[in-house]
Amino acid sequence: MLLLVATTLLPAAELGPANASRRIERLFVSEVANDATTVPSYAQAEDEAFLARAWLDVVGQRPAPEEVTAFVLDPSPGKRQQMIRRLLDDERYGVNWARYWRDAILYRRNDERALLASRSAVDWLSDQLNANVGWDETARALVTASGSIAEHGETVLLAAQWGNTEDTTSEVSRVLMGVQIQCAQCHDHKTDRWQRNEFHELAAFFPRVRLRAIRADGKRRGFEVVAFDRAPAANAQANNPQRRVEHRMPDLDNPEAAGELMTPKFFLTGASIPTGTLDAERRETLADWITAEDNPWFARALVNRIWAELLGRGLYEPIDDIGPDRDCLAPQTMEFLAGEFIQHDYDLKWLMRTIMNTPMYGRAADVPLTPGESSSLDAAAPRLRADQLFSNVFLALDIDEPAAPEQKDAPGPRALQRNPRLQFNLSQGFDPSMPEDDLSVGVPQALMMMNSTPIARGISAPRGMVARLTEETSDGPTVDNEAAVVELYLRCLAREPSDGELATCLDYIADVDDRAVALEDVTWALLNSTEFLYRD
Repeated sequence: MLLLVATTLLPAAELGPANASRRIERLFVSEVANDATTVPSYAQAEDEAFLARAWLDVVGQRPAPEEVTAFVLDPSPGKRQQMIRRLLDDERYGVNWARYWRDAILYRRNDERALLASRSAVDWLSDQLNANVGWDETARALVTASGSIAEHGETVLLAAQWGNTEDTTSEVSRVLMGVQIQCAQCHDHKTDRWQRNEFHELAAFFPRVRLRAIRADGKRRGFEVVAFDRAPAANAQANNPQRRVEHRMPDLDNPEAAGELMTPKFFLTGASIPTGTLDAERRETLADWITAEDNPWFARALVNRIWAELLGRGLYEPIDDIGPDRDCLAPQTMEFLAGEFIQHDYDLKWLMRTIMNTPMYGRAADVPLTPGESSSLDAAAPRLRADQLFSNVFLALDIDEPAAPEQKDAPGPRALQRNPRLQFNLSQGFDPSMPEDDLSVGVPQALMMMNSTPIARGISAPRGMVARLTEETSDGPTVDNEAAVVELYLRCLAREPSDGELATCLDYIADVDDRAVALEDVTWALLNSTEFLYRD
């Protein structure tokens, strides 16, 4: 239930950093509730639920049983804020969010070889995120990258589209600015103001980007992003994209014609550079313009993604389709938060900490995000990403993850096929930019969880959690049934079972002749439960 109390909105200039979370809450609720004189007090989640939510959001894992116990027993009034700060300083934060960005970029790849950039992308992004490098610097690196895709993770955005000029243009705009200008590639945009020539003027920044094989000792050793600044031979086909150093807008009436020569021009400001400019300068200039403080869509695109991941619904939906012709759920909230994000030098940890410290984030799972709604649609639990599921299965079972094969050189397709995490991702993975309602989770995903060989082996592992809970001595089991069930719930769901759940599990164990088999069944049921697969 939402309780409304009168308050006064302070000017932004009078707010200290500690008050940013409260200001965001006031702005958001005043917009969605159409009442600028009130601020809500959301019914808050219990400590166990909040702890699991924050751990999953920041580091991608549920807390260990001892973390749950310590947090619940801690009487400190600021323990939630302190815990959020501690999680953001944990190295697992960088890994979790690096995998998010890898998926956001690679799920729309146009060549399967782009997966060869996956590992280096996670390594590089993890370092960037844990060092808290400004998002503007990270974005600049993604646009200007060059080198081996297996060694330079910053090449992942360019590698994902394998040197295709038009696809690279579309994805740079979508991922970094949330503007889906690709709809203007063949005709003027139907629902946005963008014109066809504006798409192709943006594409003129990328015609010199190439992916080529790296060879040594006569063998292919990987691929690299390179610049192709050499002018084509005089007799080269003018409309051959592999020979161009300038971009031409195709003539739709005469596809065989060379097309109109395009000058590199930024569609949001009209700023341009001459044709003939070298590739490095083109991309560096574009990176400057994308990340400039006077480009509001760069900050808004990032704020919208983080807001959606933490609160379950973007201020713009879909999260990667924003812009001046799109409706924002709470425009003042977006303007304030994006402006503060810029003022804090694009500090991602500041942004996450600020949103997570709002009562909106800490609300109980059955409380709607927007006041006055009759349903809790806004609080719908998001499904865990594949990497999060994979990690949490083996953390719950208290065993090491199956190891990926060692690589002497850049990983090839066969090595990728032998990677257990990648194979799990191929089944359970999804594009994190898609709206939650559009995610297709069906029989293949369920069967993978139910019948996965690594999971089955993990449950019955001789040194795993279940084996320890079923150890017997001459005097009987070392852990009684009730304690075993409580331990399973804490490890799998980061909470203790309710009285009803405990009774159901104990009755089942009593009905099964083999206690070890019964506890394995309980474990399997918890790992396949909605609560395990989703974050509340």
